[in-house]
Amino acid sequence: MLANRADVWNLGEVLTGREDVFALSFVENALTANPVLAPLASRSRTDLALLVRMASGSGPTAHADRLEHTYAPAELERIVSVLRHLLTARDTVLRVNAAYIASAAQADASRTEPPFRLQGSYRNMNKIAERIVPVMNDAELSAVIDDHYAGEAHTLTTGAEANLLKLAALRSTLTPAQAERLAAITAAYVRTQALGGPDGDPATRAVGALGLLADRLAAVEAAIERAGSPRAMPADPRLRHAMITDTPD
Repeated sequence: MLANRADVWNLGEVLTGREDVFALSFVENALTANPVLAPLASRSRTDLALLVRMASGSGPTAHADRLEHTYAPAELERIVSVLRHLLTARDTVLRVNAAYIASAAQADASRTEPPFRLQGSYRNMNKIAERIVPVMNDAELSAVIDDHYAGEAHTLTTGAEANLLKLAALRSTLTPAQAERLAAITAAYVRTQALGGPDGDPATRAVGALGLLADRLAAVEAAIERAGSPRAMPADPRLRHAMITDTPD
């Protein structure tokens, strides 16, 4: 199994085209972090693959006779339950991983939203895995993930709010109020970047402000021209005739 690494985004690039292997590595690496799953780390990889399929619902529900190790029914139920929650958490960690890679690859000058600095590493996965228990429900699992990344965001020097809102968007849990707030933060960030960034010198910011003003004046001029121009005639002669006859005297 793979060794624990924090710089997992590099590994994600190396494994391009082998996404299934990359995704499974998060499960493999997190086994020892959870007391229910820890025994699997020293058992057959065939058993792990089968148990993961059972937890994901991609295989029949009863596979005890195919497992190499003999599991008591209660133990098997606990393992599958924890794995099911772990796979759900992994989906979030992988989305965070992909968003971090995409953000890290962008130049500051071309950004259209604040940098995304939350990470989807093995370390993050393990921290979440150690708090997963068999009897938790979906809401409790979601709270564990929220709590973990809230703690991670507090370590950021700037942009904690924007990063947590982006995380909610990645998880499809963004409320209308949060979506409005994220849009406002993004718009403010774009304006600041257009003015030369928060640390830009006065001359650069002045030039940027003039550029923004020119762009907005051009947009207003274009809108006025569109509003004042006659209606465009459609290509179909019948539609042109209808528009002409419908035009009031």
